[in-house]
Amino acid sequence: MNVIVITGASDGIGAEMAKQLAQTHGQGVALVLAARQVAKLDAVAIGCRQHGAQVLCVPTDVSVRADCEALIAQTVTQFGRIDTLINNAGISAHALLQDVEAAHLAWYEELMQVNLWGTIWCTHAALPHLKASRGRIVAVSSLAGLVGVPGRTAYCTSKFAMNGFMEALRTELLSDGVSVTIAYPGVVATDIRRRGFNALGQPAGSSGLSEDKAMPVDVCVQKILQGAERRQRDVLMSPIAHLGRWLKLLAPSRVDRMAWAALKSQIHSAEQRC
Repeated sequence: MNVIVITGASDGIGAEMAKQLAQTHGQGVALVLAARQVAKLDAVAIGCRQHGAQVLCVPTDVSVRADCEALIAQTVTQFGRIDTLINNAGISAHALLQDVEAAHLAWYEELMQVNLWGTIWCTHAALPHLKASRGRIVAVSSLAGLVGVPGRTAYCTSKFAMNGFMEALRTELLSDGVSVTIAYPGVVATDIRRRGFNALGQPAGSSGLSEDKAMPVDVCVQKILQGAERRQRDVLMSPIAHLGRWLKLLAPSRVDRMAWAALKSQIHSAEQRC
């Protein structure tokens, strides 16, 4: 039995991962679905069970260390092992630093609790079991974790930190047979940006980024799961992602200018819509 833990599994990328894994592996997979929204988790679980998968739903707030540790403990109690941990839970944010008042900076900490510390706590608790199974760790990062994006200061910080943690951990686990795969989605057709923080620390209600060419969530998930199965180091999902990564190394000032031009274009488009 292949036991897979997915955080942030109630919606978006996480829910689609559960669906695709159940469809692909059927009775050969046990899915442990973690998120805060119990009703949505249960709905995802119903769809997975229809394909024969075993499912355990664990209400989890990854910003709470005790919840992360309980998630792993319940998984091992139920199934006796962990083969893959997918750190997918995350919060988005879109705000220029200059627009965030000091009184509202607390949401920066909340973002870090989810995007970084939730990943660390879940991974730390699961590590002995992953070493025993010579398993896989997957981190769903973002292109904003590779290149600094104006207006995404807080989000970039959290994802750069997550990437550093995962890259260092990968080297620590070289002799243990545990792979670490970091996925770098760009704009994916989910609601994460609309639900993310604005400068006031409130749900933004709108994306703040161009959604015209957003990648379908099922395509994004196919790429991530394929990369995890192959134990790839990194999963870059588009030619633009590959180009951006190399341009950052070869012509970093050009990347800065491109990012700023993109931000100005988005601001202009938003003003026109208003």
